[in-house]
Amino acid sequence: MTSLKDISENLARAQREFLAAADHIPSQQWNASPGEGRWSAAELVCHLIMVERLIIRNADKLLQRPPTPRPFLKRFHLPMALVESRLIRRKTPIPLDPNQLCEKEKMLAQLREVRERTFIFIGETSGKNLKKYCMPHPFLGTLNTYEWFQMIASHELRHAKQMKEISLSLPKIVATSHK
Repeated sequence: MTSLKDISENLARAQREFLAAADHIPSQQWNASPGEGRWSAAELVCHLIMVERLIIRNADKLLQRPPTPRPFLKRFHLPMALVESRLIRRKTPIPLDPNQLCEKEKMLAQLREVRERTFIFIGETSGKNLKKYCMPHPFLGTLNTYEWFQMIASHELRHAKQMKEISLSLPKIVATSHK
């Protein structure tokens, strides 16, 4: 099993990579879709915020009651590398909240705040054996809480790749000099 230290490092690395990719999106193109049926950078960040909040909220609820044993066959799940790879495209079961879309810097600040809350949650629960607390994932299978933390990092790395794709797909803005 991966340690909490490793998970925390993976979460920090994933956010650094995602924010670096987001830096390549000009503020004036933040809400621009790179193509038909594709998310804008703003929608992608909104998705990350909503998913991470939901995971931490559900993990917090889960820890309020005693753990339930996980059947043997439910201990197996698809690997996190599959999440990061973007080989298999999935539609999110969580609809985007358009009310959360706003300017670039505000959304990136919210993303950082959500991650900070995740680190706080990890710190607050570090004395518990979170391996005993499990929740189903709609695609991967049943994950314990440590695996859910790792899934947050893998999910963000997946979307860092998508953010790079968005950056490459948007029309380039040419700066003009005024004399």
